[in-house]
Amino acid sequence: MSSPAEEALRAAVRDLALQARPAPDLAAVAMRRGRRRRARRRAAAAAGAALVAVAAVALPFVLLRPESPVRPALPEPTATLTPTAGSRPEPTTTPNPEVLPVPGPSWSASPLALPGGWVVTSAGQGSSSRGSGWVLDRSRGGYLRAEGYDGVWPAPKGTLTALADETRPGKIGLADSARRQTKWIRTGKWIMQPQWSPDGRRLALTLRGEGEPMRLGVLDADGGFREFPVDTDRYFCTDSCFFTWTRDGREVALQQTGGGGPLSESERHPRRGVQLFSADDGRPTRFVAMPGDPAGPWAWSPDGRLVVVQGQHEPLLVETADGRVVRSLPAADAAFVTDDRLLYRRPYGSRDFVLADSTGRDLVRQPLPPELVDRNITVAPR
Repeated sequence: MSSPAEEALRAAVRDLALQARPAPDLAAVAMRRGRRRRARRRAAAAAGAALVAVAAVALPFVLLRPESPVRPALPEPTATLTPTAGSRPEPTTTPNPEVLPVPGPSWSASPLALPGGWVVTSAGQGSSSRGSGWVLDRSRGGYLRAEGYDGVWPAPKGTLTALADETRPGKIGLADSARRQTKWIRTGKWIMQPQWSPDGRRLALTLRGEGEPMRLGVLDADGGFREFPVDTDRYFCTDSCFFTWTRDGREVALQQTGGGGPLSESERHPRRGVQLFSADDGRPTRFVAMPGDPAGPWAWSPDGRLVVVQGQHEPLLVETADGRVVRSLPAADAAFVTDDRLLYRRPYGSRDFVLADSTGRDLVRQPLPPELVDRNITVAPR
């Protein structure tokens, strides 16, 4: 037999069930929410390519963020070099590349050298790092242990680091390790995927306000900030859209959706190329055909003839003159060291850095310290 309390509970449940009504347009609402969440996840992940490091450092007055009274729970960011469905096994194009020794336990005391004269500038959150990491302090010539901020982007040159802090919405920080000071600049918008120019003097910001179209923001090293409108109807982009620099640092590129057919929510949208804009005044300059997205300035060869892109299904090496695909690549986050040398990170296994020639032949492999194997890495010229 049931007690009076149990009978009352059952009656209440039946009454609630009778009052329930199906939510109108539930599928459309779910799809819209899914797209928004998917865009945020991609903004947090890409990389890099592109190789974005989520970190903070041990200099309290520069980068160590004070704890807020209540820290909201945040999803773990996705690694930027995770193999996607349909990825091919890593090619073994060279039987005997030169393999350099694994850096010793004191690797963080000086810039970590990579083949081709480049260095690691940051090592951020990975599958097991729980938000901690390292960032290169060029003023001291070594790495600082990092944790605490929601985004940290070290400049490829100089001593500046860009910061994101969830407790400072609509602002971005510039920390200068040489001057030992941090400046916060208000943008008033949601900032996606900040990216430094190759000379480390300007930061390109993809800005989105509530109910507003995308805008281009350019933040100077001295704190000067400008934003420019973008005709998103004319320069149409869907699915992970953000501004990246060209190799010379004069223009920024915005991905352009192509194909003309229905766009899938389960795979990357096709691209017809990138539209370039002047970083000085936001003016549209030229269109470059390519079937994918360049990760940043290092994706373009110094002579401008070639570019590495993430295609719809795999990384590709492309000729900029006509968009012709030269060949596929192991990774999209590749950096042109010279016109005929590429530095990339192996996407599987130990994920060593590799210097390869223009035919895809591996020349030199550099293993990483054990602490960095599972982390997102950013690189720059020495």
